[in-house]
Amino acid sequence: MRGMDIIKYDLYRGSNIGVYAAANDRVLLLPRGFEPAKAERLEGHLGVRCVYASVANTRLLGTLLIMNNNGILLPKTAFEDEYEHLKRETDLVVGVLDSGFTALGNIVCANDTGAVVSPWLTREDCRTVSDVLGVEAVQGKVAGLYQTGSTMVANNTGAIAHPQAGRAEMDVFADVLGVRVEQGSINNGIPYVSSGILANNNAVVVGSLTTGPEIMTLTRAFLN
Repeated sequence: MRGMDIIKYDLYRGSNIGVYAAANDRVLLLPRGFEPAKAERLEGHLGVRCVYASVANTRLLGTLLIMNNNGILLPKTAFEDEYEHLKRETDLVVGVLDSGFTALGNIVCANDTGAVVSPWLTREDCRTVSDVLGVEAVQGKVAGLYQTGSTMVANNTGAIAHPQAGRAEMDVFADVLGVRVEQGSINNGIPYVSSGILANNNAVVVGSLTTGPEIMTLTRAFLN
């Protein structure tokens, strides 16, 4: 994975790209109505094809769903037609988490090896995460925070976590995800790293406010 690129990009004239989009190694999920020319550039960066979608009639795809190369997990607020559309267009396992917590992107961090899940979720929820994404799901907090998904991002080569994440917990996450975990921030100091990162195993796309030192840390994390 030494050829992997780290690319700066904005969505909707802002650097919170991870809020609106999600990607695996085959598809890039973008909100309906997103500009085709910009979508095509993002497809090229990530080496995938674009699927336009919505979740709960919103464009907050990265915040509301979780995706890896095995499946997509949607919140219970997703509509039936959105579920059927994703199932048809992605050819992935698509499941729904029957939980009061609906911003799944903020409470689950997953790659193709494992998932770190917020302690807010129940054991039954963890089983659903595991079944849909095809990985082991382990509960854990990052830097004392329950928002596991917003404070850590992983692909199959590395992971970046909240800058105050402890070494002991990062070692646990590294074991679950099967990759090295580094501390870092995004977009000039934002510790909620998933808000500004869109990653698959081909490339890592970050918000345009991300600084040189932050990109160095991301390079260390994802290109090891």
